[in-house]
Amino acid sequence: MRKTLLALTLGLVTGTAFAAGEHGGSHAPADAEVDRTIRLEAGDMWFDAESLDVTPGQTIRFEITNTGNLAHEFVIGDAEAQEAHRDMMQQMSGGHDDQGHGSHGGHDMAEGQHGGQMPAVTLAPGERATLVWTAPKNVDSLEYACNIPGHYQAGMSGRIELQE
Repeated sequence: MRKTLLALTLGLVTGTAFAAGEHGGSHAPADAEVDRTIRLEAGDMWFDAESLDVTPGQTIRFEITNTGNLAHEFVIGDAEAQEAHRDMMQQMSGGHDDQGHGSHGGHDMAEGQHGGQMPAVTLAPGERATLVWTAPKNVDSLEYACNIPGHYQAGMSGRIELQE
């Protein structure tokens, strides 16, 4: 019970994260000039957009609202990084789906990034979070996903197409 409360508290404290990504994405501070705002809704096992078209070099403010009953994450990365993160999340949950999802499988989400590599925010039910991210210029597409065990497999992902 204490682990769940701690994880939920960390999730609430880190609801707004300004994170940098590898793959050429860059850190955008809170007062950075934003080129575009994209609002997304995360429900239980879905995001309300399945794909997004983004211009390379564009600074995006993602405003994500969790309207579901479970905790979710919003992580940006390429397919390989997303898969590695899903595997890590599964291992940390002991290979079982954490039905409460409050502990994120023991994964410390407080850093706003996953190992310093992927821009991310974690949202408790009913929570809103903002992530400011600059689209890389050296890739064609990325994914956004919730990698809490079982969520990606149930459809919580989308593509970011980078087009001039």
